[in-house]
Amino acid sequence: MDKFIPKIFNIPKLHGISEKNIEEHLKLYDGYVTNANLILKKIEQYTQEDAELAEGKASKNTYILGELQRRFSFEFDGMRNHEYYFHSLEGGPARLPFENALTFAIEKEWGSIDKFIDRFKVIAMTRGVGWAMLYYDKETDNLLTQWVEEQHLGHLTGLSPILCLDMWEHAYVYDYATSEKKKYIDAFFANLNWEVIEENFKKAH
Repeated sequence: MDKFIPKIFNIPKLHGISEKNIEEHLKLYDGYVTNANLILKKIEQYTQEDAELAEGKASKNTYILGELQRRFSFEFDGMRNHEYYFHSLEGGPARLPFENALTFAIEKEWGSIDKFIDRFKVIAMTRGVGWAMLYYDKETDNLLTQWVEEQHLGHLTGLSPILCLDMWEHAYVYDYATSEKKKYIDAFFANLNWEVIEENFKKAH
């Protein structure tokens, strides 16, 4: 039985991000879910094989199990990152209210919503494939921004994602050239449902 089931997202027609790009992007998300489940099954299979070896013998599957564990973090984080991303586009664009907990937290950290967005867009322009992330740190009651390489390299341990922006080329390839990814970033924020981001912030507390 699969541990992870692909989520269904109710994404309306977006401005600057085509239905074709969303459709193809969702296929990639489904692939992460499938691969995460497949790797867990393989890990169980090879672990069981090792358990059946006579006591005292070296594991014959040590190498392949290690590589599967490394790969699992890529597939799992790819699945979860995309769930945050697509969920933030559901329901159509919505502004962040002027007076609420997330607004106050952003203003405390960066002075204003606009300054935060400018900072976040700079992070999103990092060379390479990965994600621009906003996290909440419950230990210090702070917001932190971060660049995550690929799907999994650089995640901040113990912190809850609040906002996740996919900066792999597959996120915009049907709409923009690679030299135009700034237009994609602007389109993402034009379609962002801040009510979802606010809800992520509440859950993180």
